Amino acid sequence: MHPPVLQHSQFCLRPLQKSDAASIALYANNRRIYRYTLNIPFPYRIQHAHSWIQKVRKEYRKQNPLSVDWGIECGGEVVGAISLNKITRGHKAEIGYWLGEPYWGKGIMTRAVRLVVSFGLNELGLVRIGAEVFIGNRASCRVLEKCRFRREGVLRAVVKKDENFYDTYVYARVSSASRRSRGRAKKGRV
Repeated sequence: MHPPVLQHSQFCLRPLQKSDAASIALYANNRRIYRYTLNIPFPYRIQHAHSWIQKVRKEYRKQNPLSVDWGIECGGEVVGAISLNKITRGHKAEIGYWLGEPYWGKGIMTRAVRLVVSFGLNELGLVRIGAEVFIGNRASCRVLEKCRFRREGVLRAVVKKDENFYDTYVYARVSSASRRSRGRAKKGRV
């Protein structure tokens, strides 16, 4: 499934292209991004970008992909990425994202998350979109909270990175339609 282009006045979310590798490598090669992500190495080289784009584009060709990835394009270059992963159509997925440091604090990621959540709930029929955030990543927590995600708890020592174990917060956004149907089910119990 080739993801649709999602437009905003500040940026656009679009499918990744082979030609995006140089800008992805430029912006992802940042120790501060690496610190709070699980799958972005540091240093981040152009080979990493080529390999990741190839994987993403292979997923685009699937009828029912397990992930949908967009590049965040600002000023003609990809400066970050956002994705829905572990997709179970009609049920749930996980959201993940990163953004190049020069673009932090401009509201871009909050708006990108809103666009992708809307796509997931409305186009994929998802009921739940979850996220895991390294404890200490306050900026990512704020983004999710602004997008009406709720913190559900803490997973202890769930992530292993650089031979260390880390805790994460679990966040989720559950569609209002699912809450209404759960309410009807409770009323119908005897």
